[in-house]
Amino acid sequence: MKKPLCLLTVLALLCFMTTGWAENESPESILSSMTLREKAAQMMLPAFRTWKEGDAGAVKVTELNEEIRAMLAKEHFGGVLLFGENFADAEQTLRLIADMQEANRAGGGVPMLIAVDEEGGSVARLSYGTIGVSNMALSATGDPLYAWLMAGIHGKEIRLLGINVNFAPVMDVNSNAANPVIGIRSFSDDAQTVAEYGKAFIQGLHDVGVMATMKHFPGHGNTDTDSHTGFPVIESTYEELLSNELIPFKAGIDAGADLVMTAHIQFPQIEKETYTSTSTGEQVYLPATMSRTILTDILRGDLGFEGVIVSDALEMAAVANNFTGSDMLRLAINAGVDLLILPSVYDTDSFHQIEVMLDTAVRLVESGEIDESRINESVLRILTLKQKYGLLEQKDFSVTEEKIAAAKDGIGSQAYRDAEWIIAKKALTLVKNENGAFPLNLKAGEKALILFADSCASRAGTGDLAVKLLKEKQALPEGAEITVMKNTADNEDACIEAAKEADHVILVHRVYAIACLNPATGDGFSSGTFDKIIQAVHDMGKTVIVVSCQLPYDAARFPEADAILLTYWGSAMRELPKEGSFWSPNLPVGLLSCFGLYSAEGKLPVNIPALNDQYQPTNTILFSSVQ
Repeated sequence: MKKPLCLLTVLALLCFMTTGWAENESPESILSSMTLREKAAQMMLPAFRTWKEGDAGAVKVTELNEEIRAMLAKEHFGGVLLFGENFADAEQTLRLIADMQEANRAGGGVPMLIAVDEEGGSVARLSYGTIGVSNMALSATGDPLYAWLMAGIHGKEIRLLGINVNFAPVMDVNSNAANPVIGIRSFSDDAQTVAEYGKAFIQGLHDVGVMATMKHFPGHGNTDTDSHTGFPVIESTYEELLSNELIPFKAGIDAGADLVMTAHIQFPQIEKETYTSTSTGEQVYLPATMSRTILTDILRGDLGFEGVIVSDALEMAAVANNFTGSDMLRLAINAGVDLLILPSVYDTDSFHQIEVMLDTAVRLVESGEIDESRINESVLRILTLKQKYGLLEQKDFSVTEEKIAAAKDGIGSQAYRDAEWIIAKKALTLVKNENGAFPLNLKAGEKALILFADSCASRAGTGDLAVKLLKEKQALPEGAEITVMKNTADNEDACIEAAKEADHVILVHRVYAIACLNPATGDGFSSGTFDKIIQAVHDMGKTVIVVSCQLPYDAARFPEADAILLTYWGSAMRELPKEGSFWSPNLPVGLLSCFGLYSAEGKLPVNIPALNDQYQPTNTILFSSVQ
């Protein structure tokens, strides 16, 4: 329920009220009426995920409090980025976004970009919406039409809430199997495949009126470091990028992508300017986000991109741990960034830090360290994009019963759930099947075991869901039993005994980092348990199916398994889902296929490298992709 405005907030709104902009004004006219500070704010995109007051714990921002309302009225930000914490249900989100727009409008601001990372699969912020299947699963279907369809579903759902920008699709080529952050967010390790499916995804968003964002330029796929926590380096030359990573971005530019998000990655063969790290004192190379060579010369000059360049989040360790706030702004803006994703605002003090950033941007222009013409270029691009999508003419953000009904009916609808279920089935990929292991033939009175590795223990509820669905479909023979277990550091012997007692064994494994493949690590000890189970079951003349529920590279980890099935995702489901709850269909569909309900006809979208004795990927390809 929306709280009434207190006197302080009302006074703040009045104090910060400007003459503002008039509907139907051109971008050029609006720009000419802006102060330097307003122009700097138009280039900034804050996020309000949680809010902390005093000693009370942080609460999710699902409605505007008085301080955030006053902030949005005071500083005319170009937009706001929403995260999972901002989504509770459809009506709540509608009201939150409408209140944000109204607060900004009350202060005289131009209607804002409302952005979200709704990639689908592992990055889906809309918890009550259609989660989707992951980009890698989309390409495993072998038909870009499914990428167009899935993007359209995501676009329709967020559009019903008032969100106009999707920070998707990921156009990175996942050429490094050890990549800890891209993985199934990528369509493929083949540049042409990424280009083809990425274009279809962009078109799907455009067809429902949502802005599309390609990320992470010039490519985050060929690294084993996550820029959220480290500072990646890619040694590729420009010529090498042209022949691989830049192919999808060029295709997306030609397809009309509206925004391009930068990567906080060092490319020392391309950008040779260095900077003294604020945390280590060592020399680091300017990342793509701060490289004029990469953003202006290559992205705009060589590739011809005319839209809005948006930075990846400035609170990520790659930049936050190596650059001062002032230099971060100066370098990024001078490099060509138009829109800056600010550090999250979580209390009054953190908002003051954002105000300092605005003050700093103004000072950098006034001191000549940033030319005001550079600011004007960016703001004009942002305003032009808003005009293209009708935002400059939008003046009514009220939440009506019709909007609420449309959102409740349209988001997570049965039609959308059916569509993602079909796509998940199409993506199932069987890379190995020997000894008639897949599908298993469960007979009356027999026992089956579904054992989840520790790395996917939070997915074990999916096993219970599969059993429930098998019963509903009357697919369990009389007297047949299915046991669902989780492997832990303490129950290896019990898991091995359960596998010996079962007539059929399904091992569910998850790789989210290469360490998951090494039995000597805390992430990978279950892989050692699985080795022992496979041997024990084989000694008894029985077969084993391994089901991969995230990165497909564990297909190389269990070469002795009789059958290996790839699903490319499986969202956390700690218990049997409640009626009306939402979950990704990839793993449920995969488990049902093991019992013969569905076939596995997907095409492998990446090469699976063999592993060495240290369980690291090698240059030898064990399973080849189908392009």
